[in-house]
Amino acid sequence: MEVQAFNFISDEEIYKLLTPQVAKWFKEKYKTFTPPQRGAIPLIKAGKNVLVSSPTGSGKTLAAFLGILDTLIKMGYEGNLENMIYAIYISPLRALNNDMQRNLLEPLSELSSQYPDLPKIKVSIRTSDTTSYQKQKMLKDPPHILITTPESFGISLVSPKFRDKLANVRWVIIDEIHELANSKRGAYLSGLIELYQNLVAKNEIVRIGLSATVSPLEEVAKFLVGRNRSFEIIDARFVKPIDIKVVSPVRDLVHASEEEVSKGIYDFLISEIKKYKTTLVFTNTRSAAERVSYKLRKLFEEEKIFDSDLVAAHHSSLSRDVRLDVEEKLKEGKLKVVVSSTSLELGIDIGYIDLVIILSSPKSVSRLLQRIGRAGHHIRNVSRGRIVVVDRDDLVECTILAQLARQRKIDSIHIPSSPLDVLAQLIVASSLISPVSIDKLFEIITNSYNYSNLSKKQFLSVVNYLAGGYELEDKRVYAKIRLKDNVIYPKSGARMIFFLNSGTIPDEAMIPVKTEEGKYVGNLEEEFVEILTPGDIFVLAGKTYEFIRSENNVIIVRDAEGQRPTVPSWFSEMLPLAYDSALEIGKFRGMVAEYISDGTNARDVIEKIAKEYELSKSGAKSIYTYIYEQYMFAGVVPTDKLIVIEIYDDEEGRRNFIFHALYGRRTLDALSRAVAYVMSNDLKTDLRIAVTDNGFIITLPNIVDYDIGSVLARLNPDEMYDILSRVIMRTEMLKRRFRHCAERSFMILKRYKGRETNIDRRQLNSEVLLGVVKELEDFPVLKETIREILEDYMDIKRAIEIVSKVRSGEIMVKVVGPFNIPSPFAHNILLKEYSDVVLAEDKRELLKKLHEKVVEFLRNKGIDVNLQYTESSE
Repeated sequence: MEVQAFNFISDEEIYKLLTPQVAKWFKEKYKTFTPPQRGAIPLIKAGKNVLVSSPTGSGKTLAAFLGILDTLIKMGYEGNLENMIYAIYISPLRALNNDMQRNLLEPLSELSSQYPDLPKIKVSIRTSDTTSYQKQKMLKDPPHILITTPESFGISLVSPKFRDKLANVRWVIIDEIHELANSKRGAYLSGLIELYQNLVAKNEIVRIGLSATVSPLEEVAKFLVGRNRSFEIIDARFVKPIDIKVVSPVRDLVHASEEEVSKGIYDFLISEIKKYKTTLVFTNTRSAAERVSYKLRKLFEEEKIFDSDLVAAHHSSLSRDVRLDVEEKLKEGKLKVVVSSTSLELGIDIGYIDLVIILSSPKSVSRLLQRIGRAGHHIRNVSRGRIVVVDRDDLVECTILAQLARQRKIDSIHIPSSPLDVLAQLIVASSLISPVSIDKLFEIITNSYNYSNLSKKQFLSVVNYLAGGYELEDKRVYAKIRLKDNVIYPKSGARMIFFLNSGTIPDEAMIPVKTEEGKYVGNLEEEFVEILTPGDIFVLAGKTYEFIRSENNVIIVRDAEGQRPTVPSWFSEMLPLAYDSALEIGKFRGMVAEYISDGTNARDVIEKIAKEYELSKSGAKSIYTYIYEQYMFAGVVPTDKLIVIEIYDDEEGRRNFIFHALYGRRTLDALSRAVAYVMSNDLKTDLRIAVTDNGFIITLPNIVDYDIGSVLARLNPDEMYDILSRVIMRTEMLKRRFRHCAERSFMILKRYKGRETNIDRRQLNSEVLLGVVKELEDFPVLKETIREILEDYMDIKRAIEIVSKVRSGEIMVKVVGPFNIPSPFAHNILLKEYSDVVLAEDKRELLKKLHEKVVEFLRNKGIDVNLQYTESSE
């Protein structure tokens, strides 16, 4: 059931629930409870499962812990506080764990100084950083509150001595639960908690989830508690005021030069940084974070504004020590500005931030709110955020995301369903905790929300695999469990294998790149390699190369000098546009197109956009003109209910089918491959696919007639999963992801007998195994690899939904062209390799040239686009 936090009981009634000591300390220090505290504390004191969703700085930590600390203090005064663990706090980041320890020790220290007789509440951290000595000490003197990560929690459960210390736990708190729920780490944790509840814990554990702004809350709450358990939701997502503005660095995004746009961006950054004590700037890639921080340091020095040491970059490629140093300096007020990619989105304590600036679209409303929520680190402070756009597509996207954020419309979270590689770890873990029957374990596992739809057949296939039922011994894949009378027991060595290989985060490799002649070119990140398909052009060491194939964990390429890249080197980092947000952008485009079609006065439409979407007149004008040009060029504008297929014959004599479809990149990735499958079967020729957030392009090597308008309707929704399963079998992604799934399934061991195995060797082994298991029916590790790619990386369910709606007529399809120049909406799809705000050094000139061709095309039709500017001048 969903509850509004601010409808809860009064402060005075909450104080009555607390010990006099805690009540007095809280009243003196904080004066009043925040909405999430007012909602959560009484429920936690009453032993209810609770999900608390609220922004950074709204008092979530004390909302979860005040009632627990108070109960432990009360037990201490009554002589009932024993030397055992009562609460486990689990978070996805070790840095958050250190923050949490400080956040708990501070109130305990303050209480102890006020009340010398206060019972001692012990707090300890147990992660992979914890020394053997500290772990031994914890066995003799366990903390009352244990702080850990999902991976260390799993290790604790299968450690016989420490497991006994966990038997009497009463509360489990999961922080940043939204970050865990959408990944396999979350499925792992969800399954572990069910094993813990059923095989270890003596009590029914109270589960407390802490989340930033996320939706739908009911889904996340079910993820927290599992099946058939009640829960309460404290919805305090919007208690903190927000101030969001979309900013264009220049008045005219079309005609401004790259230098003017770049100058506009940095002029705006400097002017805002000067106004505030601390500014946090978010980019969408690590390379952009480095580029922006470098440029700001130079500007600080050249213009003698501030000391260049007051600027720092923060992203996941930096060492942990560097990141911690930046976080500490930020907290201590020693930095003026920090430029981050995604690494500071989570609730690491970085002190007070005055302003958040986001460079280019954050791609989802939840991410937008999460980033802006870092500003104004108190519930009564305004979270102030500015989104700087770089082109007209970006302007439209950010305008809609900002409006959705104001309207509290948040994208839906994706929770992985029944990941079989994680299931393999859970089954091995269960055998190490206690012998358990197959039927009982199936019942326990399916209590996890992630596994609530797991079939008995799928479950038994993983049990069979772990028990050695697939006869892979000749490939040195041995059983991890044994079965006796339908009960699961561990095989010898299984505990050590689990200790050294459990967890869900894959090791990423750097892959060597060589020419066909064997000349070494450089290295590529594995994450980037997996998205390559033969024929892709990319830049490495300042030169362009064409990807041919991978061979023995080496990428083979040929020189492609003079050819435009089809995949930028940082594309794998780019966040995909969320499906729900993409639909809203499509609706907005349709609304403006309808005004144009109806002949509504341009000035009226521009003023309406400016007023309703809190935009400047010049910004509203840019949006109107952009959609107007598309309408006049193609006679139609793609919307959420209309897919437009544009035929564009380029200067190289290739035919491009540009699918304008606003459904988010994950959906389009699946949809484009299904379309390409049909087309390649029809035409018996190689096709090239390029996918963006706003559509996809299928390119033929020459101009041929083809009935492109019927291709979507010819797809059978019931066959798409099988079709795409076959399609991805030939991809680089399948090879890489199979290794990840094989490692998670203990099929390939990352560490064995204390030794780290070479990642290149593991990749070679996985490719040998892949060749073998392709011949086995329903082999669970291969099935999981396909599921992960189609459901977690792509969004095949939405793609199937789109195809079903096309077949039913709910979504229409219209073909336009052929044209010998691309339409305005096609420009950014064609130039997807230039999508990054900071790396787009020549994108501006390319866009200008394409736009000039569009203007000339429209003038030849008797349409003067510039009239729209004079008609709606400010």
